[in-house]
Amino acid sequence: MSSDTEDTTSGSESEASDSAKANSTLEFIKKLSDVPMGRLPPNIEFQRTRVECKADAPIHTDTFQYNGAYASMGVDNNLVDSFCDNFKVEVINLTEDEMEFDMIGIDPALANAFRRILIAEVPTMAIEKVLIANNTSVIQDEVLAHRLGLIPIKVDPRLFEFTENNTPNEKNTIVSKLHVRCERGGQRISVKSKELIWLPNGSEYPLESQDTKSESSSKPKTYTSFTCSQDSLPEFSDNPICPTSGDITIARLGPGQEIDLEAHAVKGIGKTHAKWSPVAPVWYRMLPEVIISQDIEDEMAEKLVATCPVKVFDIEDIGNGKKRATVARPRACTLCRECIREGKGWENSIALQRKKDHFIFKIESTGVLPPEVLFTEAVKILEDKCDRVISDLS
Repeated sequence: MSSDTEDTTSGSESEASDSAKANSTLEFIKKLSDVPMGRLPPNIEFQRTRVECKADAPIHTDTFQYNGAYASMGVDNNLVDSFCDNFKVEVINLTEDEMEFDMIGIDPALANAFRRILIAEVPTMAIEKVLIANNTSVIQDEVLAHRLGLIPIKVDPRLFEFTENNTPNEKNTIVSKLHVRCERGGQRISVKSKELIWLPNGSEYPLESQDTKSESSSKPKTYTSFTCSQDSLPEFSDNPICPTSGDITIARLGPGQEIDLEAHAVKGIGKTHAKWSPVAPVWYRMLPEVIISQDIEDEMAEKLVATCPVKVFDIEDIGNGKKRATVARPRACTLCRECIREGKGWENSIALQRKKDHFIFKIESTGVLPPEVLFTEAVKILEDKCDRVISDLS
């Protein structure tokens, strides 16, 4: 009898405890602020827009760039509208061969598309065919031809046509001559790219299959069929075609050695061969953000400045003989994370982040075209691709 009474008492206490917990949870939920519809909570917004770099590895690296990702929260992340409203380009630095600019409000996939197009799909002119009359240097013919093909040619490729199966003519071919000899008894010499001489009238080598019995007064048939001289065209009258640099070493010749050849350059793209790629490196990275959430002062500030290999931090004098660390050059941060590997204290005081939709983009041209022109051409190529997709779908 007493046992039954004890069981009933313990059951009542358990139900009362569960009821108290439920009421406590309900009260906690009631006190929570409502999630505003049409706007993401701060923590979700942070994960959507930032990559957070911890001492061991970055987190929140995923991107949610598709329509309806936050529809349940009343947020319409329409990619087209977002791109039209937020996308912009800010040029940071521009020189003859280099350009650094910021692409803001863009998806990583689109930024990578520009990079790949610049490397592989913007056309240039490069030496494709080499006719060697004499080569007594130590460099084999095929290696010499390969070296010549990698010399960038300073000419606007938009003025030329793709060769395909057409006869080489003034509209699709550039002919250059290289004839260098090292005299016997002399010193070894270097053959430089400045020795490549542009032949505006086309090839000077007669075709091997030409009939030797033909009239001597007739003009010999060569490997090209130019109807006019290229230097008579207004595009080249004031801008002779030449390598981007005249100091590129092609070969070294010893006494008595000679190179005599003709090089034919045609239009192509880097997807076919790297010699047609108009850029050296072209790369992008997300904009780094360095935030000091808790003051780092005096000796610790000096240690932090010394720890950073790219000098992101600097020291500020705050008076009374005290010094404080400040973020002076956040753009230079490479996220090596040396500043937060010193211990838990610094990791709690310094936050390293990257913006997912803000990219630092750098183009280094080989000198064929200015970098701003290369980027414009890449945009046109991507636009043509989009037009073809829309046309095929419709």
